[in-house]
Amino acid sequence: MTAAGFNSILCLRQLVRQNRRQFSAPAQSVLSGSQTNGHESPPSTAKSADKMRGWQLHNYGDIDELQFSDMLKIPQIRSSNECLVRIRSTAVNPIDLAMLRGYGATLLNKMRCQPGDGIEFPLILGREFCGELVQTGMGVSVPLGSRVWGVVPLQASVGSHAEYVAVPSYCLAPAPKELDDCEAASVLYAGLTAWSGLYITGGLGGPCGATTASGGGAHKRVLVLGGSGGVGTLAIQILKSQKVQVLATCSENAVEMVRNLGADLVVDYNNPKAMEELCKYAPYDIVLDCAGQGGQKAAESKFDFRQYITFSSPLLANIDKQGLGVGALKNVFDLVQTNVRSVTQRGGLVKWGFFSPAPQGIQFLQKLVEQRKLMPLIDSSYGFSELPKAFEKMKCGHLRGKIVVKLRDESGD
Repeated sequence: MTAAGFNSILCLRQLVRQNRRQFSAPAQSVLSGSQTNGHESPPSTAKSADKMRGWQLHNYGDIDELQFSDMLKIPQIRSSNECLVRIRSTAVNPIDLAMLRGYGATLLNKMRCQPGDGIEFPLILGREFCGELVQTGMGVSVPLGSRVWGVVPLQASVGSHAEYVAVPSYCLAPAPKELDDCEAASVLYAGLTAWSGLYITGGLGGPCGATTASGGGAHKRVLVLGGSGGVGTLAIQILKSQKVQVLATCSENAVEMVRNLGADLVVDYNNPKAMEELCKYAPYDIVLDCAGQGGQKAAESKFDFRQYITFSSPLLANIDKQGLGVGALKNVFDLVQTNVRSVTQRGGLVKWGFFSPAPQGIQFLQKLVEQRKLMPLIDSSYGFSELPKAFEKMKCGHLRGKIVVKLRDESGD
């Protein structure tokens, strides 16, 4: 990213910070927070009956299904690699809104329920956080009291829209000091989605790019569709840090912002003449669909590509509609049909990209933040009591970065 581009991001950051309360001293845990003995299973603490605040879901539906409670049980760590985190800030992502409506319920419920246990609710949504490590299993090396950032696996029934969350140790790491709590809570889910799409699905950096934090992809050419959203803004910065030529699309009023992220060419997707400009740079090594167009749109593109990677796959939706068996067959059929059209008309493959809580991906993103090559953009922030408003904002769409939710300033610290 150019110096001018990074300075522009810093200016945006300052504007956001002026409208947010600043965080100060580390939060004090209501738990004893002792690390479990290496010869014992992680015990229930003496205060295991203590409660926490959180937003629960008892039925799938619209935003009015979110129910606040201050009498929820604090999660207990149950294995040697688990960590209990007191959350300071979290975020609302498109996947949260989709899961609120029941997206992925068929498969994810199979993954989260114990054998013979068909209990699906209550659920707590939320996929990423920044907070304080208050308890760990015996196999965790991160010190207690550390400020950490992390993600919650999709199959977890207790997410980060509560005061505490328990996650495997590979899902978190010490938070970069370069970011405040809200910024740290707005990087990992979208960042790991972008990283996984580029380096695991797209193989941008070869085998090392997918299995290590080395990145890669210099001198490749990538088109980012939807460059102004949470995933798109981080994808552009990731690519530019690796010396990739980046082109991006967005709406007219976001063009300058996306250009300041370092994109080499930014076009308004509502301008047909500007979109034709993209044909001059084809074929693209990767077209990264962060705009929700889906693989079916790949063959309709006016430009050629080697890979078209979309995060809007029909995989979970097909299983929701037709069950595990028939849904899986439908997924295979859809992918084959889409690729036949894509290869025939545009010469490239369509692939499905997914969020992956890979520790090497977290390490890669942390390195970029520390090198000041990656800075999250925050569209808006809300207090914990306003979480339904954050969902309403997500529902309206056309975001310019991430939606964050602050817990700590309402926790009595």
